[in-house]
Amino acid sequence: MRRSWTLCFAACLLACGGGGGGGGGGGNPSPQAPSPEPQPQPPPPTSTLEVEFQVDSQEDVRPISKFIYGMNFGVEDPGMTSRPANLALSRSGGNRMSAYNWETNASNAGEDWFNQNDDYLGGGNVPGGAVTPMIDAALNANAGIVVTVPMIGYVAADKDGNGDVNQTQDYLNVRFHQSLARKNGTWLTAPDTTDAFVYQDEWVNFLNVMYPNAIGSASVPIFFSLDNEPDLWHSTHPRLRGAVTGNPEANVTYAELVSRTIEYASAIKDVNANAVIFGPVNYGWQGMIRLQEASDANDRDFLDFYLQQMAAEEQAQGRRLIDVLDVHWYPEAQGGGVRITEDAAGSAIAAARKQAPRSLWDPTYTETSWIAEFSTHGPIELVPRLQRKIDTHYPGTRLAITEYYYGGGEHISGGIAQADVLGILGKYGVFAAALWRIGETDHRFIYGAFEMFRNFDGSNGSFGDTSIHATTSNVETSSVYASVDAGDSSRMVIVCINKADEPQAANVTVSHPAPLTTAQVYTLTSASSSPQRQSDFNVAGNAFSYTMPANSVTTLVLLE
Repeated sequence: MRRSWTLCFAACLLACGGGGGGGGGGGNPSPQAPSPEPQPQPPPPTSTLEVEFQVDSQEDVRPISKFIYGMNFGVEDPGMTSRPANLALSRSGGNRMSAYNWETNASNAGEDWFNQNDDYLGGGNVPGGAVTPMIDAALNANAGIVVTVPMIGYVAADKDGNGDVNQTQDYLNVRFHQSLARKNGTWLTAPDTTDAFVYQDEWVNFLNVMYPNAIGSASVPIFFSLDNEPDLWHSTHPRLRGAVTGNPEANVTYAELVSRTIEYASAIKDVNANAVIFGPVNYGWQGMIRLQEASDANDRDFLDFYLQQMAAEEQAQGRRLIDVLDVHWYPEAQGGGVRITEDAAGSAIAAARKQAPRSLWDPTYTETSWIAEFSTHGPIELVPRLQRKIDTHYPGTRLAITEYYYGGGEHISGGIAQADVLGILGKYGVFAAALWRIGETDHRFIYGAFEMFRNFDGSNGSFGDTSIHATTSNVETSSVYASVDAGDSSRMVIVCINKADEPQAANVTVSHPAPLTTAQVYTLTSASSSPQRQSDFNVAGNAFSYTMPANSVTTLVLLE
């Protein structure tokens, strides 16, 4: 069961320690020539596979949060030579941010990079200089950004490098500054770097002053995350945990994390009452259920406990502290004995990868993983499971998955899984999500899947802002997601996914107040990692048959 920890470590090593970002390949599709005039409906499909899609714009209507179309370091990342267009959320996260000194931009990635203090994040000595360029890029792109507020208690005091800080005698006091939630004094935008303290409310105030309209904005916000994967502090930052607790293997406890959450969230809200705060930022399954075997777990579900405590604290303070329940999700599902998050794309792992998104929602699907075998003893149904916890213990809390990855970036199976994930996030009302790139690929098919929702025409053509009812008669071989734009009945966008290794005929029936007469077609297949425009076709009576290519994602734009 420690395999979850291993994956988290590997993920953070690549982008937070010293590995750098992915690059090469893919790229955004260039604008394409206009499609030919619409043709009659395609001839009857010759595929041996057939599926029924039912779409109804009057049922299951809910807004889609644009913040599900996110990526860690995605809107601005000099290490990437390509990335999806029209992203709506960036995140400044990872293990380096746990010990990030906003006053000087010094950081320490812990076990991800030799437990070393250094200047890896850049930014010079300008306060916030490692983060503010990301904020600028996000807000200029009409996107939001999640900024991490450290809670571990100490941040790097220098950028000296030279390996493990434990080579320095009394390293906690010599190589680190104490990090406190509150200054209890006048906040400065030019902080005092000569003392031995860094104040996190002063960091939030710095951003509040620099970006006066962003904190609490509905469209281009700065959100705040309470540290990064605290359930793994003892693994990722053993120098700090060991110095503070006397035992480098001492897990954070339920009581400790709730106490820190209340302290730091209260300090942030005191700076700006409209701040939207994400927590507890669990690394994965075992963190969600037992806080990675915390000593005070006592067989209690951690997220149940956390939500109960946050609800109680709202009653005590008269204000909400945690706005968004935030978790990370790196699937443990396997195909042919290989975890789907790997780069591999053989037939067994590709097949498992295409099915894996079903564990986000499907009460009938059981993946091959230790979670399904030993913990849930069946379907994981992650998003509805988390939503039930919220509804039971702290209604009104929103849900985020700020790190996830399904593997296969150079293979169409990776694109299919990613497209399925984005459809699920919108359909089930997730508030925010951000891909974390791992592996050694250029991720081009994953990026192509993003663009099937956010840039299918090369001009930021996007899925609608409102999810509507869409079902398939065969969830194993296909998925379908449908949307409209609020207040506009003249356009509907449907994303159809064929998980089968051969073409599949989709018989589509649409219930909609307005007649939809033309279908624009864009496809993502193994032949190209960028959306490709196909010929339009005519639609009669809001019903049609469309043959999906083998292993493909198709975006259909239906117009009056």
